[in-house]
Amino acid sequence: MSPRARAAIALGSNLGDRQEHLRAGRAAIDALPGTRLLAATRVEETPPLGGLEQPAYLNQMVLVETSLAPHDLLRALQAIETANGRERRAHWGSRTLDLDIVRYDGLVLTTTELTLPHPGVATRDFWQRELAELAPHDA
Repeated sequence: MSPRARAAIALGSNLGDRQEHLRAGRAAIDALPGTRLLAATRVEETPPLGGLEQPAYLNQMVLVETSLAPHDLLRALQAIETANGRERRAHWGSRTLDLDIVRYDGLVLTTTELTLPHPGVATRDFWQRELAELAPHDA
């Protein structure tokens, strides 16, 4: 069995039934092999990032315990996005479901596919609020 890590995963949606996309994302993350959902933040509506004209996002963050390695977790999250109708057409574009690994234990990593902690954490106030909300569950 692989060692278990705690990961914070951000969920976002600004197309279709946003609440349902977040619910489906949480359920699919919890169903990943070797992974269990430990906590979820409240859902918050935020304006879109990147300056494109598009609907507001619903955002949430979950804390999981997983035996998946970081790149395996990333691939699994991308498969969940695709299964929920995500189309990668434009950077910063609208999406049914966006899943980002914000942090993975204390790992610092930079590859072509994945940067940890996520570089957006320093500039996204809502992620900082969500991480603070998860902190009591991350002992």
